[in-house]
Amino acid sequence: MVDRVLALLASLCAFALLSAPAQAALTIDITQAVKDGRPVAVVPFGGNGGGQTDIGAVIRADLNRSGLFRIMDPRTFPAQPHTPGEVNLGTWKSIGTDALVIGRVQPAGGQLSVEFRLYAPGNGQELAAQRFTVPESELRALAHRIADIIYEKLTGEPGAFFSRLAYITQSGKTYRLNVSDSDGANPQVVVSSRAPLMSPAWSPDGRKLAYVSFEAGRSAVYIQDLGTGKRERVAFYPGINSAPAFSPDGRSLALSLSRDGNAELYVLDLSSRELRRLTNNPAIDTEPTWSPDGRSIVFTSDRSGSPQLYRVAAGGGEPRRLTFSGSYNAAATYAPRGGTIAFVHRSGGVYTLARINEDGSGLRVLDQTANNESPSFAPNGRMALYATRRGGRQVLAAVSVDGRVKQVIQVPREDIREPAWSPR
Repeated sequence: MVDRVLALLASLCAFALLSAPAQAALTIDITQAVKDGRPVAVVPFGGNGGGQTDIGAVIRADLNRSGLFRIMDPRTFPAQPHTPGEVNLGTWKSIGTDALVIGRVQPAGGQLSVEFRLYAPGNGQELAAQRFTVPESELRALAHRIADIIYEKLTGEPGAFFSRLAYITQSGKTYRLNVSDSDGANPQVVVSSRAPLMSPAWSPDGRKLAYVSFEAGRSAVYIQDLGTGKRERVAFYPGINSAPAFSPDGRSLALSLSRDGNAELYVLDLSSRELRRLTNNPAIDTEPTWSPDGRSIVFTSDRSGSPQLYRVAAGGGEPRRLTFSGSYNAAATYAPRGGTIAFVHRSGGVYTLARINEDGSGLRVLDQTANNESPSFAPNGRMALYATRRGGRQVLAAVSVDGRVKQVIQVPREDIREPAWSPR
């Protein structure tokens, strides 16, 4: 938010990079789900491979987190089939199973062969059948990919389980930028600092993160390659350097700079390092987010007297105001396929999560709880992740775009904020 950038300018300390040590895993609790979720049975995978990874359990947990399905308890299953010849679809239909998943894991030349099948017992159809060969270290990631396939076959929409989360945690005076799988597993610390870290933003290919650090005595924008660990400082101009956002093609970075005396929007060409100014107004312009087609940028500005959302062409021009309802509208994020913008909306003194159509129409509040901030869409656009407060602690929450599915995400003994969902 606008005032947060200014307030953090006074916080300065030492900085350290870590060699990706493990961090406490996130815990995800479903607080609201679709009441008439489709009954899905995921039979524990058979075979004699898999090591410590229970593929069936990972798939069940993924589908359960979507809030769209009622995951059946394996202890109630009438059978434990692992191959097509062992499946009696009539039996599963008789107990009301809408979808059945079976599979097995077998050793394959130093790797693992994983096969699965998805059935619709109601009409007797086989909806999916695939086989993969992966090293054991990639078994959990493969389980997320299989869950995505199942989700798409059952809903017609792409899944988002094979994706990652970036987020900031704070414990005492230590700030950490973390990355984990979408279910909170495999958490890794990317950066640890005694100075504030904020505003993580994914590159379109999911390989890099841009973020703001105060390690050098004032704010600066860095880009870090998650594969190599290499990082580069790309903005360290006098004044504020904040709110980085990659363009959809990954070639540019939109950000807010006060290098000319006032917080304005700029676009930085990451190859030539050419800086192009987008806005010119005495107000504070910040928090840019690109439209999926790269043709426009939505941002926060208080040029009308209070923080509101505006849209400007990526090539420059006169911004157009999008929000008029409420005294505070900020921190916009575009849905990956466009059409919808999520943002923080204040109404009656409460900061809620809301969405509008990209033309500014159709305002809808998604979460009525207070103190919400920093929304970020899942790569399929189905859910929005955001920071909030629950029980006196800073946690993350997720809500579906129709408001029917809600989750709370937290780290034991730490505050967590500034979430960013990877594009893939």
